[in-house]
Amino acid sequence: MEDFWAMVLAGLKVWVCLIVSLLMVPAMFGFSLGISETYMKILVKILEWATLRIQTVNKEQEDGSMEEELRGLRRSRPKPPVGGDFTLSDCFYFYRRGIEDIVEDEVTQRFSSEELVSWNLLTRTNIDFQYISLKLTMVWGLGVFIRYCILTPLRIMLASIGLTWLVIGTTAVGFLPNWRLKSWLSEWVHVMCYRICARGLSCTIHYHNKENRPRKGGICVANHTSPIDIVILCNDGCYAMVGQSHGGLMGVLQRAMARSCPHIWFERADMKDRHLVTKRLRDHVNDKTKLPILLFPEGTCINNTSVMMFKKGSFEIGGTIYPVAIKYDPQFGDAFWNSAKYNMVSYLLRMMTSWAIVCNVWYLPAMHQQEGEDAVQFANRVKSVIAHQGGLVDLSWDGGLKRAKVKDTYREEQQKKYSSMVVGMLCDDYLRLFYFVFVFPPPPPPPPPFRL
Repeated sequence: MEDFWAMVLAGLKVWVCLIVSLLMVPAMFGFSLGISETYMKILVKILEWATLRIQTVNKEQEDGSMEEELRGLRRSRPKPPVGGDFTLSDCFYFYRRGIEDIVEDEVTQRFSSEELVSWNLLTRTNIDFQYISLKLTMVWGLGVFIRYCILTPLRIMLASIGLTWLVIGTTAVGFLPNWRLKSWLSEWVHVMCYRICARGLSCTIHYHNKENRPRKGGICVANHTSPIDIVILCNDGCYAMVGQSHGGLMGVLQRAMARSCPHIWFERADMKDRHLVTKRLRDHVNDKTKLPILLFPEGTCINNTSVMMFKKGSFEIGGTIYPVAIKYDPQFGDAFWNSAKYNMVSYLLRMMTSWAIVCNVWYLPAMHQQEGEDAVQFANRVKSVIAHQGGLVDLSWDGGLKRAKVKDTYREEQQKKYSSMVVGMLCDDYLRLFYFVFVFPPPPPPPPPFRL
């Protein structure tokens, strides 16, 4: 029995040494040994093969899909007793399809996971999975074993180490005097721990146009898909966070981080005071020695297919705006956080049981508010630039519709729009009538023909 436990202890030592040497040390200093790249190449090959298999089967089953569905519906209903094969229920199928198209409007579908072109061998992305082939089923089963039994424990360990080191490191740095060394150590600890956490999610991040990275005294604004957007951006630089103070584990992290870095945390009562929030942010921006502020003006998570309305408060602070576009690849894992459906723990477990998190980050040139441009116009201009670079749909709708009903102001705006259209059409008709009657009256009828 002692020999067994000795072997287990030796195996754990080897396991920890491999994790530290192959994953943690490269993450701490920002380089890779090529393990993640090799893993991604193998994964891409497997998904391409699975896609071809699925497409081959779908082509064989595509012909007459609508007709087959209609026949199935007709077989489940009794035929009319007198004459003909037509029943009133035949039109229900088309009614249903029409209503489905109406429900899937351009706003509601932004609050659900992005639809995939082909299955990525994750059960959550193919609820209606049916047996396709033995090989594909065996590959899927092998993937389940690898993701849940090998990758997930490893990722949980890395994420736990990263968060633990973040608390310990920032707390230790917080006791140092406010010298230049303290700010340098604080930034290094933050970036190092975030890189370890990114390895815990198997993140593969491609940064573009690094010469446009946000600088101190500025404001970094980005589209918002997931809480891990912070981890993605902080892998390449350190930012000052802005948010509400929390309790529990999140509160421990916030207090530890605030000791070494000028993060801005508000109490719940302070968040309601808009002028107080704006003043603290403006004071931070005016100090050119402080880190750039990281803001997500949408105010909620969108499924990475579009960019919704930016709140104008982020653009009333002043200073230089550094836009950043983030685009995730849903083929390897869905990074969108549907907070109405999953809590934070469930969401993180879904991330850690995915294949990987792959995304592109574009740093865009700095932007300034133009003369005569208000905060709303400036926000829309920044939003359109981010949407264009990330290949996202630029929407003017408020992301707050995810949890709230449509505001009365929106309804009144649409009512005024339609009423003006109706009134305009009526006015056009009256003007046309006046024009033809009084300005250019119709010619008199021709005289009757002359007769002897």
